[in-house]
Amino acid sequence: MASSHRVPIEEHPDLVELRARHDRAAATPRAQAVEALALLAGLYLAASPWIAGFNDSVTLAVTNLICGIAYMLFLGGLGNSYERTHSMAWAAAAIGVWTCIAPWVVTGDVAQTRSITSNLIIGVIATLLALAAASGARDRDTRRSLGAQPYRSRPGNH
Repeated sequence: MASSHRVPIEEHPDLVELRARHDRAAATPRAQAVEALALLAGLYLAASPWIAGFNDSVTLAVTNLICGIAYMLFLGGLGNSYERTHSMAWAAAAIGVWTCIAPWVVTGDVAQTRSITSNLIIGVIATLLALAAASGARDRDTRRSLGAQPYRSRPGNH
């Protein structure tokens, strides 16, 4: 019986190429800018009750604190492990949408002008940044596939 040498999955050519592609995507200035802005957005979201002055609304303050920390965790690792956290950008987009509607949904009377304005602005920014992070690898793949294989006519085929 012939013995076959099995290559570990970590060394599979497709997996190596996938990691290299994600490393290239994470190293672009656009991806780095999105990551930095997302961290700032998450930090603001977490601290917004105290910055904008609606920390007396405990339920919304706690909601923003938790969502801000989760948002930073979801998008903060894009530079180090893009292939694992890329899909988390969609969860971060959901946090952005939640941030927009949270002043009306959380328990208690928290719908104040400051909380609504702050949450709407940071919610839209957070959603757009998360969508930009989620589309980072797809844009790179689309450009590569469009330019990588130009049409060439084969001899004998007309």
